[in-house]
Amino acid sequence: MAVPVWSVDPRTGKQRGQAAVEAGTAEVDAAVRAAAGALPALADRGSRARLLRESARLLEEHADEVVAAADAETALGSPRLTGELARTAFQLRTFADEVEDGGFLDVVIDHADPAATPIPRPDLRRYKVPLGVVAVYAASNFPLAFSVPGGDTASALAAGCPVVVKAHPDHPATSELCAGLLRRAAETAGLPAGTVGLVHGFDAGLDLVRHPLVAAAGFTGSVRGGRALYDAAAARPHPIPFHGELGSVNPVVVTAAAAAERAEQIGTGLAGSFTLGTGQFCTKPGLVLVPAGPDGDRLVAAVTGAAGQAPAGVLLDTRMRDAFLKGAAERSALPGVDTPLAPDAGDGLTVRPGYVTASAAELAAPGALDPLLEECFGPLTVIVRYDGAAELAAVLDRVPGSLTATAHLGEREAAAPGGSAAGLLARLAGLAGRVLVNGWPTGVAVTGAQHHGGPYPATTSTSTSVGATAVERWLRPVAYQDTPPALLPAELRDDNPLGLPRRVDGVRG
Repeated sequence: MAVPVWSVDPRTGKQRGQAAVEAGTAEVDAAVRAAAGALPALADRGSRARLLRESARLLEEHADEVVAAADAETALGSPRLTGELARTAFQLRTFADEVEDGGFLDVVIDHADPAATPIPRPDLRRYKVPLGVVAVYAASNFPLAFSVPGGDTASALAAGCPVVVKAHPDHPATSELCAGLLRRAAETAGLPAGTVGLVHGFDAGLDLVRHPLVAAAGFTGSVRGGRALYDAAAARPHPIPFHGELGSVNPVVVTAAAAAERAEQIGTGLAGSFTLGTGQFCTKPGLVLVPAGPDGDRLVAAVTGAAGQAPAGVLLDTRMRDAFLKGAAERSALPGVDTPLAPDAGDGLTVRPGYVTASAAELAAPGALDPLLEECFGPLTVIVRYDGAAELAAVLDRVPGSLTATAHLGEREAAAPGGSAAGLLARLAGLAGRVLVNGWPTGVAVTGAQHHGGPYPATTSTSTSVGATAVERWLRPVAYQDTPPALLPAELRDDNPLGLPRRVDGVRG
């Protein structure tokens, strides 16, 4: 019997209408096999680039409809979602540029050298090839940029991999709409509609990661859900790469010099960052280390004033609201924890932001305060007061792997080569994939130098999910040795018929 998938309005908790039905094992199998059938057609880089550009164009052409659907299902608001759609279209075009450039194929040719030492060298030529069908697990908090038309889909298609997306239950109608646009784009580019598949349902997600034709997976979501899928991917008879973004506290360190110079500015900025989007960003600053003393007190007072004026907001669904309120209450009840601004329920289905405080001396050792080192999804942050470098270092030793780590430095600290500030940044680089100075981590630029990842539990791999190098997730290298020229792939021929950037005998060109 078909199980309906309902679109729900998070502002009221009421069903809007049926968006789809949950996929059974047979439906998942059909979607994966259709995607696998599209793999040969995706070998043409020109078709892939056209698919990505046409996807961006169709999203923009239907922007009003897409934004309205996403807002109705997520309550994220039209301004935020309009910006997210623009970002999504931009990253689709960015990957089209990468496809056309071809540098991601990483072509290396080393001609045979009988005189090479210590032994003669054979003719070796290497490039990267697509893994195969990619399973993409959509995120709750980004119905566009990290969902059906999002970064994992765009980077996989750029690599030459068809995708099957497991829709997030918080925005099924938006997912259906976007999948339809991407299928239209595929057909316009001369590719099979099965290049982009879509399935719904919890069991479908498990069937997808276990399917023998799925070659890799990308996930953005909770530690619990991501770890279950990661374990399933590893337990297969043939394990597959699982690129999961799971959870992050994104530590922030405010030095004594920074607090002395601009306590109020930092406190106001912190409040704006952890309440942005009702705290529903994976890069939300969730653990903030502030020096003890009057300057730190001024900073904390500024947080109270700014966060106290932030409006109540709606979370993505009632389950997340319940989890947030439970998590906030549990943290507030921990021994030695104070709650100067209590995060709690607002009117209707809204929540109000807040924060808790604790001492570094108590958090430095394993014990009752351990929950403060875990992500709480929603508008809550933890402020930890430290007294001196030793207490700061002791807490940082306990901070789990994160997507970001931030240092707020004094003017002289930031200008001095070496010294304590350089040591702090080096320490933070060991905790996170992106280190910020005198800024806030919410917001992730789509650019070639970006890295959106980090040590576990932030992610399960070393790759990025944002930026041009995300394409590397879905590729593997293959080397050809002493292969007759007539049998070489076009990418590896000496005459370079595809005009690819490459390195030949150690020389880039």
